Amino acid sequence: MSTGPQRILVIKLGALGDVVQATGPFAAIRAHHKDAHITLLTGTAYGPFLESSGWFDEVWIDERPGWKNWRGWFCMRHKIKRGRFDRVYDLQTSDRSSGYYHMLLPGRRPEWSGIARFASHPHANKNRDDMHTIDRQAEQLNMAGIEDVPAPSLDWAIADVSRFELKDPYVLLVPGGSAHRPDKRWPVGSFTELARRLAAKGVTPVLIGAGADAHATGTVDSFCPEARDLTAETSFAEIVALARGAAGAVGNDTGPMHIIATTGCPTVALYSFASDPALCAQKGPDVTILRRDLLTELSVDEVEAALKLD
Repeated sequence: MSTGPQRILVIKLGALGDVVQATGPFAAIRAHHKDAHITLLTGTAYGPFLESSGWFDEVWIDERPGWKNWRGWFCMRHKIKRGRFDRVYDLQTSDRSSGYYHMLLPGRRPEWSGIARFASHPHANKNRDDMHTIDRQAEQLNMAGIEDVPAPSLDWAIADVSRFELKDPYVLLVPGGSAHRPDKRWPVGSFTELARRLAAKGVTPVLIGAGADAHATGTVDSFCPEARDLTAETSFAEIVALARGAAGAVGNDTGPMHIIATTGCPTVALYSFASDPALCAQKGPDVTILRRDLLTELSVDEVEAALKLD
């Protein structure tokens, strides 16, 4: 075992929504191990954002070596071994993260909370995959001795968004999402009509998304001159700050909507048959879930009413 402060490794690689929903467990682990040296292993996109949370003493980036990249796996094994961790909280609970446990043989392995076979503190619930992410992680930590797991929070995230020069009121629209899951998207035409209705009320539609969402956000922007397209211009912390000032938000089941919901912004999240809100819904003080098997069946009238701007 290590000498000096207890050494803890937390594994959470992605995706964005899952990272946001792990912020409660992050806080719980820090509170439980007040004097420990805690390292986070995460994905490239999330390292700089989570460094500012105050929960971690170090943040490591997982280069995600391919399964045939033996050199990459050896380097990861060496890095984790060199960390001399006393305990690992695997919040990713994937084949990859469980593989990091198994590759530590031969030799000493740390205590391990996760689903890896022979882990010292397994999440021993055969129905874990039927639980909401937040409930599943809270139960996992409870089985590892951490009883108090708070709700997700981004209260620590601060950013100056004055450069966008937005005037109140404005509503965030998130019409993008995973490129290979088009069935999770409300039609761009519906987002465009909603943006026009907002503009007619004197509310500025503000479009949020990554570069891959540019077609969807650009289409809305093209047909609604009053809209502000901030696609690929916002950091995660800036999305937090924008959400705090927004009158509301509407979007598909995608990562930025988890950020927005967590801030307390009135959030309307749109779901199709392709994802189950019982397992992954956005959580926050004011979240409305609208679901149809096909999002083409969801009317603009219903979404506008759910925003409750009148």
